[in-house]
Amino acid sequence: MVCQKVVVNEVSGWLRVFDDGSVDRTWTGPPQVEFMTESVPPHDDFIDGVATRDVFVNKNLRLRIYLPETNPEDESKLPIILHLHGGGFCISQADWYMYYHMYTRLARSAKAICVSVYLRLAPEHRLPAPVNDGFSALLWLRSLAKGESYEPWLINHGDFNRVFLIGDSSGGNLVHEVAARAGKVDLSPLRLAGGIPIHPGFVRAVRSRSELEQPESPMLTIDMVDKFLSLALPVGSTKDHPITCPMGYGAPDLNSLKLPPFLLCIAERDMIIDTEMEYYEAMKKARKEVELLISPGMSHSFYLNKIAVDMDPQTAAQTEGLISGIIEFVNKH
Repeated sequence: MVCQKVVVNEVSGWLRVFDDGSVDRTWTGPPQVEFMTESVPPHDDFIDGVATRDVFVNKNLRLRIYLPETNPEDESKLPIILHLHGGGFCISQADWYMYYHMYTRLARSAKAICVSVYLRLAPEHRLPAPVNDGFSALLWLRSLAKGESYEPWLINHGDFNRVFLIGDSSGGNLVHEVAARAGKVDLSPLRLAGGIPIHPGFVRAVRSRSELEQPESPMLTIDMVDKFLSLALPVGSTKDHPITCPMGYGAPDLNSLKLPPFLLCIAERDMIIDTEMEYYEAMKKARKEVELLISPGMSHSFYLNKIAVDMDPQTAAQTEGLISGIIEFVNKH
């Protein structure tokens, strides 16, 4: 007799957890958007001005590198942007098309090397696993800067004095956490020049007004927030956990953290804008260097929605504005 597995938890379209602990992340939502969740193979050849390769640092750490094409006569080094992807800590991979289309564009436009981390996912690997992955990637970059490791694209073209963290949605939470950890160690000769959390998943156990009143979006719903975090947070924790609420009573005092300059990017119609703004105000109160970039009329992670970027002029314009703001921040630091 064959026993069928029973679904015990499901996030519509994205993820199913079974009674034996296994997880199925096969996309079951609208087929017309499935392409955004498909893996893009790496290519050493330059396509639209960017080459990509995957690097296996160890059994737990895999990275995708985006190298922009440069003039061979230009010997100047390129800033390095360490990317931590979103997905509520439970879904998505660094090689998904939704990230490929955004981070090839950023690498090409900013003339920067993007290094994207394949983060371990919950519920198989609950928090702080992806924080550990992001920090391990940063320490690997330090080992390159010290000559203890070797990766030709980064060694030949990267400026280890200008390393930035960037993260989408839950990856924005990781930007804060990895930067906070980095402030406790000696990264030299690498310099962490800045952090760029984009629409970070900062929430509280008690719903904010914007969660109750702002419209849901294709990239973020109440169901996604609740279920992903229930699967990702340490067992017994609430959304007031320091990783999801770094401005809360349970988190380390922001005054005590050594953080680089931050560019906090938020969307005007993001369902979690209230708690994102609460984080901004807490950072300002703690006298941290933080700039704010607001995308008017936009919802959560709008720039990753390739269909909207291609079809809607306002989304296209705001995506261009977001990228321009990121480039300006990188060039300043």
